[in-house]
Amino acid sequence: MRKYGGPMVSVKQFQVTFDCAEPERVARFWCEVLGYVVPPPPEGFATWDDVDRSLPPERQGAAFVCIDPSGVGPRLFFQRVPESKAVKNRLHLDVRVGTGLVGEERLAALEAECARLVALGAVRVRLLLADGNEESCIVMQDIEGNEFCLD
Repeated sequence: MRKYGGPMVSVKQFQVTFDCAEPERVARFWCEVLGYVVPPPPEGFATWDDVDRSLPPERQGAAFVCIDPSGVGPRLFFQRVPESKAVKNRLHLDVRVGTGLVGEERLAALEAECARLVALGAVRVRLLLADGNEESCIVMQDIEGNEFCLD
């Protein structure tokens, strides 16, 4: 019995949306983290700057997108919002760099990726060591303070 009723639909694609102050800056950070790319501008525009200049002043710089070049991962959409981040995220990304690794080998992989991301502007929050149920991970924040984990 389905709790919400109706036929079950298989979702084929989804997008992850980030609220932020500086969409292009945050998008370019996540491109570096995930190996994503900025898609080509729409037909009729040579660059994304051209697209941006075609918008009303209040919409310029209000959004930015990055995509997985393999087409497998979700599209990431970054939208400018007036309010700043105030509390812990209710949803966060786990950047899976230690999959299949355990112990010291996993910690070494996590620490190496953490160092790379800190150089990009991320902040290391804390290391959560393996506890018998969960493997080690590092809690971090992106360049606008959004939490994510190196897992």
